[in-house]
Amino acid sequence: MRLTLRRAVAAGSMLALVGAVAPAAAAHAQDDPRSCRDLLGADTPAYVQCHWLATPEEALGVALFWGADDNAKLKEATPYPGRFIDCSAPGSSCPAPPDGGAEGDENSPLPEDAEEGGTPECETGGQECAVGGYEAGGDGTAAGPETGTGAPRTATGQTGQTAQTARTGQSAQEGQAVTPPTAAEIAAAAQTPGGQAVTAARTTGLRVWLDTELADDWKAGPAAFDAAVKRVGALAARPEVAGIRFSTQLGYDTTFTTHEEVAAFVAAASAALRRAAPGKQLGVHTVVPEFACGAVEACRTEMAKKYPLLAPERIESYLSAGGVDQITLDGGLLRGGYTAWKIDAKTARRNQSIQLRARAWDVLAQVAAEETGLVGDVSAQEVADRIATPLRDGAAQQVNVWTRLQDGQGGAERLTAWDALKRLSPLQRRMAAVYDPATPETDPAADLKKLAEVFGQVYLTTA
Repeated sequence: MRLTLRRAVAAGSMLALVGAVAPAAAAHAQDDPRSCRDLLGADTPAYVQCHWLATPEEALGVALFWGADDNAKLKEATPYPGRFIDCSAPGSSCPAPPDGGAEGDENSPLPEDAEEGGTPECETGGQECAVGGYEAGGDGTAAGPETGTGAPRTATGQTGQTAQTARTGQSAQEGQAVTPPTAAEIAAAAQTPGGQAVTAARTTGLRVWLDTELADDWKAGPAAFDAAVKRVGALAARPEVAGIRFSTQLGYDTTFTTHEEVAAFVAAASAALRRAAPGKQLGVHTVVPEFACGAVEACRTEMAKKYPLLAPERIESYLSAGGVDQITLDGGLLRGGYTAWKIDAKTARRNQSIQLRARAWDVLAQVAAEETGLVGDVSAQEVADRIATPLRDGAAQQVNVWTRLQDGQGGAERLTAWDALKRLSPLQRRMAAVYDPATPETDPAADLKKLAEVFGQVYLTTA
């Protein structure tokens, strides 16, 4: 896509506004009477600047000016005349854009990737093309998202296969046979244990996500994968379900060995689920170990070597491709995973927050944090810190909390800090419980009712 001069100037202006091209401005922030940097967090990077367009005192003056004498000045005000021409008015002359506006800038009626003199994608009947990140046929039906691996387009706009998707004969477009479930299939799914848990959760007012794992089914082949997607789609088709998290520990466990394989799975799963459960949000759970290293180069080098599939640019490619609406980052490594470099949990969490804000991943997808360490004997202060810190630092829009954790001896630790969680009631909508109805404490209905006292959302584990 071309970068026009207009966009280049706009980008430069934006960077100048936040201070990225003028780092020296940070040194003078305290002397600037219009600086509002004191409102930013102590860990805010120096290149981020804040300036009042109108100080609180000036804003008050403006409000008093327009509100005086029963809003007299506001009632007398007239719209600003502007600089627009009514082309339909007699005597007006509005020249047409040169060459029909095919140059490809913001004001052009044609997309920027249309070749001069050629036909832009999706404007020729029957031609396959790209629509919103999805491959579409001439009938306008979506046929699956791009994998984000840079596969070249053919002359018809199709993408080539991605390294045979790491499995012989299976393309990144698999799952095309999956269709939305029928009314009978949806009704049958509602009678399953998972369906009954969805009903119970919704009755309590909890916002419901399905938490499932499709990676093993995808690895098992098209038949197993399509069956799993169809099963999940029938359960997710109900209006009570807001979204589907279709993979956990993506790239961290040993399911996949190459980035191409992970990318092909994400593309196939998101494409199939968008057909089987249209309108539902899709999410994945993973971790980005390098984020917590901060500026410690030895830490970053070691993490990149140890977790090659979890490099920031790899994870970001799944978000940029449009197949994922929500990404959840696990906080397990933050506690003790960086002691070799004298990075404690608090510093690791702060480093991760800075990286997330700097990369603006929240623009590409909703970012959530996941806490597995609040089960068992945990202090009220620790509960508050682990839940509130990611939200306060702008590193996450919600925090997911495990309600039960299996230990190494076959036992289980359970969530017990109910009083501490109740004190966080202002954050209730941003707090989600990860709950498996197959291992209830009492029974799913009673458990979910209790969870609804402190959580606003629930991730129901389903097979």
